[in-house]
Amino acid sequence: MAAPEAWRARSCWFCEVAAATTMEATSREAAPAKSSASGPSAPPALFELCGRAVSAHMGVLESGVWALPGPILQSILPLLNIYYLERIEETALKKGLSTQAIWRRLWDELMKTRPSSLESVTCWRAKFMEAFFSHVLRGTIDVSSDRRLCDQRFSPLLHSSRHVRQLTICNMLQGATELVAEPNRRVLETLASSLHTLKFRHLLFSDVAAQQSLRQLLHQLIHHGAVSQVSLYSWPVPESALFILILTMSAGFWQPGSGGPPCRLCGEASRGRAPSRDEGSLLLGSRRPRRDAAERCAAALMATRRKSEAKQVARATPATRVTRRSTQESLTASGTDPKRELHPPATSQEAPGTRRPPSAPAATSSAASSSTSSSKRAPASSAPQPKPLKRFKRAVGKKGARTRQGSGAESEDLYDFVFIVAGEKEDGEEMEIGEVACGALDGSDPSCLGLPALEASQRFRSISTLELFTVPLSTEAALTLCHLLSSWVSLESLTLSYNGLGSNIFRLLDSLRALSNQAGCRLRALHLSDLFSPLPILELTRAIVRALPLLRVLSIRVDHPSQRDNPPVPGNGGPPSHIIGDEEIPENCLEQLEMGFPRGAQPAPLLCSVLKASGSLQQLSLDSATFASPQDFGLVLQTLKEYNLALKRLSFHDMNLADCQSEVLFLLQNLTLQEITFSFCRLFEKRPAQFLPEMVAAMKGNSTLKGLRLPGNRLGNAGLLALADVFSEDSSSSLCQLDISSNCIKPDGLLEFAKRLERWGRGAFGHLRLFQNWLDQDAVTAREAIRRLRATCHVVSDSWDSSQAFADYVSTM
Repeated sequence: MAAPEAWRARSCWFCEVAAATTMEATSREAAPAKSSASGPSAPPALFELCGRAVSAHMGVLESGVWALPGPILQSILPLLNIYYLERIEETALKKGLSTQAIWRRLWDELMKTRPSSLESVTCWRAKFMEAFFSHVLRGTIDVSSDRRLCDQRFSPLLHSSRHVRQLTICNMLQGATELVAEPNRRVLETLASSLHTLKFRHLLFSDVAAQQSLRQLLHQLIHHGAVSQVSLYSWPVPESALFILILTMSAGFWQPGSGGPPCRLCGEASRGRAPSRDEGSLLLGSRRPRRDAAERCAAALMATRRKSEAKQVARATPATRVTRRSTQESLTASGTDPKRELHPPATSQEAPGTRRPPSAPAATSSAASSSTSSSKRAPASSAPQPKPLKRFKRAVGKKGARTRQGSGAESEDLYDFVFIVAGEKEDGEEMEIGEVACGALDGSDPSCLGLPALEASQRFRSISTLELFTVPLSTEAALTLCHLLSSWVSLESLTLSYNGLGSNIFRLLDSLRALSNQAGCRLRALHLSDLFSPLPILELTRAIVRALPLLRVLSIRVDHPSQRDNPPVPGNGGPPSHIIGDEEIPENCLEQLEMGFPRGAQPAPLLCSVLKASGSLQQLSLDSATFASPQDFGLVLQTLKEYNLALKRLSFHDMNLADCQSEVLFLLQNLTLQEITFSFCRLFEKRPAQFLPEMVAAMKGNSTLKGLRLPGNRLGNAGLLALADVFSEDSSSSLCQLDISSNCIKPDGLLEFAKRLERWGRGAFGHLRLFQNWLDQDAVTAREAIRRLRATCHVVSDSWDSSQAFADYVSTM
């Protein structure tokens, strides 16, 4: 009897609220109302009035609402704002209620964007709150514009922070300063425990104050938090100091800056340990000023640049030399104070913290001013100055203008020098820097370049996944990355996509080899892609497998042929011998290998040597591979059969296999493969009438093959009907996934295919993919065919306009 009595009490309580709300609504209606052009609207229902009153007074009625019966609570949920809707989630689940539909509607109405079709949303509440946090942080949403977002009792950032798993920082580091501010301390503490992925997109140049805020943010989220992945996207002109800062912080290095407050968490962690050697001196070495890791790396690399420039000036003729002393003399002779010229007055029209391009008359840094002044006052016979780097203009306004803080003149010179020379490399200069950098990695002391002494320093927690997408790596940046990688034992996955490594790939291989020799190395996945490579892709693959024998996943792609495929250049020594040695590859742990090849025939023996050493290989994907003859392709397949007994998935994309039909049949008869993909491989271009029956016969006798993908092979109606025989009564095939997308299939052929499956009475065989076929030519027939097919399998199709494929249609007539 206790439960009914409690239910009756709660219902009576709700009725009292309803009565009070009704009286309030009646008194309002008694007052004179303004007439509207559309006439009087229908009065809201009594229950809706009660629900609005309850939602408006949730601060007092929250506990009572949580105790309401499920049917009443279900009607109140859509009327709550996002804060109470999020708080009541657990109670609603206990009563068998779901809020997913409400959160989905909020997403559609407030975010007004559609999720990607490839994204599977499992929790709309978490997705909404994460996006809401980002919008509030960037100031792109006004919480006061909608009653569902506005509640004075809650902080939007704090309330939604615990749902944030992924945070994106864009442009000029918007949001970093706000997160490290003292009023948002609890927000940052919550993010430190909830955030897993930190992304940077389309970064632009930033000032010292923003970088100082970013240092504190990364220190809190990585060193004292749970962030395990850092990704950088689309940074066409990377700022050297900022890029090195992100790398060093991600690798676990931290030195408190002179302009920032001390870390409270570091102070608490260090109370329990005895005083030891100064960590800063371990990183910096003796007789060095105290700087953070990013500044030290940048300063050392800039020193290397100055050394290279000095060599070039030394080789120049005396008549063309312009020294600093002569520049100062010329300034003095012209009546200009050198110090005044190097340090412009603060009464500039430009906002504090805003930098002009190096070519601007009023330079904002000593390095820029010195370079500009020298170039203006140098004689006509002086050496030409390098072309200034084009940079993005910064937005100047109340929010954009920042004031430089804390680092002093030396730090100002360093950062401004980095801004000016970041992209001004000449080919000869880059080679000289590369020689110095390579020497440091070949065994000399890294401290000679000012880089952190990783072996002697104490490191904080570091990330396990690093991704760089379309971020060009200069020699300085590549050197810093390689130096950090050599001891980054916590790194598990590394992605370098279109970074313009060039000859820096050799330093990368050396650092990966050094990392592999470290105790506790966890690197198991490497994804590498670029436009060019100084090594042919197969030699590069061999070098990577030799350097990382414990690697599990390797994805490598090179779009254009290697320079070694061209005639050799006199005087070019080529890659180091220890990288392209001819010795056999030792046994490795590779389980997944994906390779994208450039144009040109590939030597099959090199690929076979990699396959022979990869006995644990389970998945192989070859994209755009070309072999000199079908016999070479057959040699690769024979190697797979003999040495890769664990292989389960095999994929070929954009390969001309029209002359390799016997090799294709050999694959289909392999009783170890579970999934085979022939994507745009021109399988049926030659002898389709003879090859199709042979292919079907091979598949009918294969009981282990589960998935077959044939997109883009011009199968046509005739080929599809021949393929239907795989599911006949006398077949032992266990095929459950079939992809026939982009195969010029018409509705009448698909309908006949569906009828044959019905005739043979086979059970549901899984998934059938029909993307980009000519099903729009007869919509009625296509719908009937898909209706029949859905009785036996799960059909995935689209509404594709086949008129764009007229040329392909003519070629198959």
